[in-house]
Amino acid sequence: MSHGKIREEKNCLNCGHQVEERYCPHCGQENIETRQPFYYLFTHFIEDFTHYDGQFWGTLKNLMFKPGALTRTYLEGKRQKFVPPVKLYIFVSFITFFVFALFPLVTINFNNNKNNGDPDKANISKKIRALDTKKITDSIKTKTILTQEDSATIETLNVLPDAAKIDDLEDAFEMDEKIDKDVLYRGYKTRRAYDSAAAKNPSAFDFIQTPLAHKFFELKEKGVTKAEIVKSLSETSFHNLPKALFIYLPLFAFFLWIFHNKKRWWYFDHGIFTLHYFSFLLLNILFVFLIAKLASLTDIGILNSILYLLLCVLLIYIIAYFFIAHRRVYHTHGIVSFIIGGILFTLNFFTFMILVVGLALISFLMIH
Repeated sequence: MSHGKIREEKNCLNCGHQVEERYCPHCGQENIETRQPFYYLFTHFIEDFTHYDGQFWGTLKNLMFKPGALTRTYLEGKRQKFVPPVKLYIFVSFITFFVFALFPLVTINFNNNKNNGDPDKANISKKIRALDTKKITDSIKTKTILTQEDSATIETLNVLPDAAKIDDLEDAFEMDEKIDKDVLYRGYKTRRAYDSAAAKNPSAFDFIQTPLAHKFFELKEKGVTKAEIVKSLSETSFHNLPKALFIYLPLFAFFLWIFHNKKRWWYFDHGIFTLHYFSFLLLNILFVFLIAKLASLTDIGILNSILYLLLCVLLIYIIAYFFIAHRRVYHTHGIVSFIIGGILFTLNFFTFMILVVGLALISFLMIH
């Protein structure tokens, strides 16, 4: 209920009709003073979404703890009790990505020293380098009779990486270093060499490979460090994520439409289910983010164990939620609902992964 001051005049400023109470019976506009205190802008915004009469909180309660209840109620025509699906999705999206924007997604400490300055890791690395595994193995094999201990020693040495591999791994994770000038892209050292080869041997995938190659050589020429690439890639991917989720909404509903009776269920019905499920997903993504963030800020072992356990439970619930909601909304039998739900879940998972890969490629191309 709004707390704006009611006008003394009884004429509606919007349509001119007589207003006996708070709202105009003709157009529904609230008959309140046109000028309000500054704080009214914020209180009105909160009221508009949360509805102090309990509509918003009742919607959240049903969304989180009663899978499929909102969709089923909405499709039955009972639409005044809860927040409309589109409005709910927009508000949850706003809150989720607003919270994300307040905190960094990942805090990475790119140390200039190898092994992140960890003396234990550095000592282990030096000891492995000091071991000439090939020489030791050859000396053992020269024995006429190999004991069980000799065989175990050879197996252990074979598992250990050699010094060259260690150097390669350390170089790969030296985030403060620039892209080496000798690094090749598909066997080519420069953009000119790549373009020349691509012109001679065109491929059906050039529309993907060529922009990626050009961006790689561009970053290489600019002397961009690996840390800068990782940071820019994560930030760009994050800003594109809302677009990806929004794009995927009709596709998710389309898959539901394919696997259900076309006469009984309209595409509109699947759209309502999708909006509610995606609102649930966004809220839980927010919870996962906050739990992971809290776990990264504390060093208390027991608390971290509880947080990670809660995280696992939440992830399991996210998966189970879809199957429960699907069965309750579409009224299918247990085994049939599980099979259809499993197919839909798998199909959507791989399709969304393709979308995520595409998002990553676009994010890479957008790095400056």
